[in-house]
Amino acid sequence: MKIKPIYIFLALTVVGLLFALANTPKISAYEMVEEQSQSSNDDYNKMMDVLTHQRCMNCHPSDNIPKQGDDSHPHYFGMARGKDDHGFEATNCNTCHQSENNLNSGVPGAPHWALAPASMAWEGLTREEIAERLLDKNTNGNRSHEELVKHMTEDDLVLWAWEPGVHANGEQRTLPPVSKEDFKKAVENWFANGAVIPSK
Repeated sequence: MKIKPIYIFLALTVVGLLFALANTPKISAYEMVEEQSQSSNDDYNKMMDVLTHQRCMNCHPSDNIPKQGDDSHPHYFGMARGKDDHGFEATNCNTCHQSENNLNSGVPGAPHWALAPASMAWEGLTREEIAERLLDKNTNGNRSHEELVKHMTEDDLVLWAWEPGVHANGEQRTLPPVSKEDFKKAVENWFANGAVIPSK
């Protein structure tokens, strides 16, 4: 008994449809990718909210002048970068800035107080441009991703942002808009998920 061509065609069509359905990504797979992307963006935004805050930005100027205060005004007394980012011999950063805050004078302090190197200038850059500099070994102190995570989550000078002390008048300095623990988690997660810059 001969099988009619129409039946062969229908059989092949059904097999083809079943094969196509079996290899079609499930909606849940798209949802997972979308959720992961959204989570990575959230981590990125939390991290950048801190890096663009004046507690960080004041020490990452685009010129050689450290900035002060919430209004990021030039450092008093004509201070400038000087040798090795620590000011000049007579006006070295550590002359006033000790390893901890001075609650009497209001002078902030943390270990190895200094301006960020000129290659790490962030002032005036967009969030995306800062992220690009952060990931570029030519502008991040030649750090790997692992070293960046360690620097951003463990370095006492970085973490000083959440313990900035008080002004000379006793008024508390402004804290970054993200808690220290949330910032640490955001940094760790962002790098763990590939350090993707959302606009790229």
